[in-house]
Amino acid sequence: MNMGRESRWDKDAMTVEIAFALVTAAVLAGVIFASAWALVLLLDLSGSAGRGMLAGGALLGAVAGVWRLVRVLLRFDEQRRMGH
Repeated sequence: MNMGRESRWDKDAMTVEIAFALVTAAVLAGVIFASAWALVLLLDLSGSAGRGMLAGGALLGAVAGVWRLVRVLLRFDEQRRMGH
């Protein structure tokens, strides 16, 4: 009857997976930035060294967050296509 159309369960599973991917990506990015911030405080860096460390932490956190988001969503899509 509904051949080719996604069921409500499939849509709900996609919504949950997207939310999971976004939350875990944000947490990972936050942890990486907080680690850089902690290093700045621990090493008592100031001026351009401190700003550079924070900018590097923000950049690394953003890259890791996007990587996590893409990885989770691609894995979910692969499992969905296999019928799991």
